[in-house]
Order: sequence, then C-alpha cells, then structure tokens
Amino acid sequence: MFSKSEYDAFLSALRKETGIESLVSDEGGLVSVRVDDACNMNLQFVEATGKILCFVEVAQLPADAQKAVYRDLLVGGLFGKDTAGGYFALEPESETVVYNYFFDLGKAAGDVEEFVSTLEKILQLCEIWAERIRRGLAGEHEEAAHAEVPSHDMIRA
Repeated sequence: MFSKSEYDAFLSALRKETGIESLVSDEGGLVSVRVDDACNMNLQFVEATGKILCFVEVAQLPADAQKAVYRDLLVGGLFGKDTAGGYFALEPESETVVYNYFFDLGKAAGDVEEFVSTLEKILQLCEIWAERIRRGLAGEHEEAAHAEVPSHDMIRA
C-alpha cells in the first residue's frame, strides 16, 4: 500500500510536469485546482486503497431539470456510455453533477506524463458533458447534445 508521503512525492513530480505550483495536498490528501478558470479539478488520495480519486464538478442542475437530463446521466453512469470509465454522482444539496474517476497511485507515479494526459482528457470529457447537460436543459435534440468540444491542453503550463 502507498503512504501519504509517497502521494506527496507524486504530487511533486506532477508539479514539475505541469508547472502548477498549487498541486499540493492538505493534511487529508485533497488537492483542489481551478483549471482554465472553467472548472475545479480535485484529487483525493485514499490511503486505504492506494487510489487517487479525481472528481470534477460538471454542472449544477436546476430543481426543475427535465428527466431526459437525468436519464442521460443515468445511462452514462450505469452503462459507462461516454464516460471513459468514470462515473457521475449528484450532490443532493446543490444538485451538482460530479464526474469521478479512480487512478492507481503506483501506476500514476510510474508515468506522470500519461497521468497528465489522462487528466486533460477527463477535463475535455467534462466540458463535453457540461455542454450536453446545458443542451438537455434547453430541450435541444439528442444529435445536438453530442457536439464535439475542441481539444486542448488544459493542465500543462
């Protein structure tokens, strides 16, 4: 199993790779970074499992959100449709949709560049889902909900 000090060493390598000095964990192993002034990306070390939970707030749903939006999220969560192996959660008080993805610390520390590349893909996926949710809330058709978001490097400095 991995320790918090090994996680902190990994974060040091991550800071070196990205140039983002704020990638420092608190005493509980949480890192929270604002990316491109668009979203918050969080990394939480789970010492008991040696995993890193990456979670990103995707969108906040209004109380009267159409059931089609919830259905789309449910299909994504249950069947992994368009989620790249992650899953969605809905924070009940704020009704915020959160995308979650687990990394193995050993594997992530073994290839920091690949970890950063995967984080960038996760952020792009969250952009796509945010747009998809926005379109669903506006009642737009399914075809429009699958519009592509341009690819770009969000993490690297």
